[in-house]
Order: sequence, then structure tokens, then C-alpha cells
Amino acid sequence: MEDVKSSYSEEQKHRIFESEFLPHIDAMYNFAFRITNDEDLAKDLLQDTFYKSFRFIESFHTGTNAKAWLFRILKNSFINEFRKKSKEPSMVDYQDVETYYSHENVNEIISSDLKVEVLQGMIGDEVSNALNALAVDFRIVIILCDIEGFTYEEMSKILDIPIGTVRSRLHRARNLLREKLRVYAKSVGFK
Repeated sequence: MEDVKSSYSEEQKHRIFESEFLPHIDAMYNFAFRITNDEDLAKDLLQDTFYKSFRFIESFHTGTNAKAWLFRILKNSFINEFRKKSKEPSMVDYQDVETYYSHENVNEIISSDLKVEVLQGMIGDEVSNALNALAVDFRIVIILCDIEGFTYEEMSKILDIPIGTVRSRLHRARNLLREKLRVYAKSVGFK
């Protein structure tokens, strides 16, 4: 991306940023967390999104849907980062491995983690778990529509896909989510 030649003063940019963009910071973080399922990655993604939004503030039209504009930047940043990481080999921190295996109570660490995992599975939010188990494209449409309340038209602009594709992807995502929850419901005794 190239820097856009500025027609706004620094004061105007800061005013637009604070009045149009910052009110959406919580929704942006929630969206970032839901698609990354990682607090640190969500914070990095949020920071990157707000950096880009300020850097390219000239391309934002004041009075339009700032939230949708920000969500599109966030979604594109996530996809670009996801693609980049999928091409990189997995990395392991040697220090973490060494610390883990040199710890005196390795068995206690394993059993503690296992207890946490079991408890999380028993009392975890099954809707959230089912949502996180969906492919990213399906998870994003459900989050945008059912959690963030965007219209099909807004989702079409955010995702840069036709409205018909938004509708079909959302329909398919809801069916996949319903099926995942049905399996869970049966496993705990519901019919």
C-alpha cells in the first residue's frame, strides 16, 4: 500500500480517528479475538488495523459506515497474515521445551493441564467452541451477521463478495454450526 497524499491536517485526522474509529474499538477487538481465538494475536491484529486506518484515513469517507470500513481492514489484515503464516514452517521455542522437560514436576504439569482441559470441556461455552471449530470463512460471516449485526450489503462490502455469496455462505455456516451443536446436544442427553 502506498501512502495517500494528505488533504487533511493532522488535527483533522486525529478528530476523525477519535470520533469515527475509536468508538468501535471493543467490537473490533471482539471480532479479532473471535477469528484468531488468541488474545495476543487479536491485540496485534487490532493494532495493525488501527494503524492502517490512520495511515490511509484519506480513503475513508466521513459520514459513511466507519465500522464496516474498519472490519474490512481487519478482515484483510487477518487473511494476509494467515496466508503468510501458512507458508512459514512451524516454529518451536527451544527455551520453552527445555524449561518444560527440565522441570522437576513434569507429571504434575501434565495432570494440571489435563484437569484444566477437562473442566473447560465440561463448563465451556459450547456455542463458542462450535463457532471456533468452523472454517474461518464460515466463522466470519456468522460473527459479522449474527453477533455484530451487519446487513448483507455491509457484509458484501467488508468481505468483497457478492450478496448472493454472503447469503449462501451464511446459510451454510449456520447449518454447520447447527450440526455441531446437535452433536453436542446428543452427547449430553438431548434428543
